[in-house]
Amino acid sequence: MTRHVALLRAVNVGGTGKLPMSELKAMAEAAGFANVRTYIASGNLLFTSRLGETAIKKKLGQALHDYAGKAVDVLVRSADEMVRVLADNPFPDAPGNRVVAIFLDQPPGAGALDDVRHRQQERLACGKREIYVHYGKGMADSRLLIPAAKTGTARNINTIARLAALAAE
Repeated sequence: MTRHVALLRAVNVGGTGKLPMSELKAMAEAAGFANVRTYIASGNLLFTSRLGETAIKKKLGQALHDYAGKAVDVLVRSADEMVRVLADNPFPDAPGNRVVAIFLDQPPGAGALDDVRHRQQERLACGKREIYVHYGKGMADSRLLIPAAKTGTARNINTIARLAALAAE
């Protein structure tokens, strides 16, 4: 069995929102995933499965669609991949709460950062299936637009570090 992390995109997962974390955990267990746990109310799910990434996305995506009545994007990484995302952070000296990895299904193309708009002091870099962003002054006032990342979901480096540690347990 392989340990995986599923990252939900564009879903309100807070306790008073559309998908409480307890429901997400129950859905994953009903879908046949083992050792299921969630991490903070932002759509992070850890579990073990014999299934590969495509099958996991399909199974979890269907359960989420049945629950929410609409498609919910899910990005999946193995525990080893989460460790690699953390290790590949191109901004290791920046505060973890100011650096995000935007998780993508496919590798960002060669020109993925060519059409970035409203860039101010942000620094960007491409990873294997991620786009890293360092928000020098924080995200609150940023108007950064990265078209290549529109179907991705972001987690800050602090969250990624914790998910990698939990997935390795």
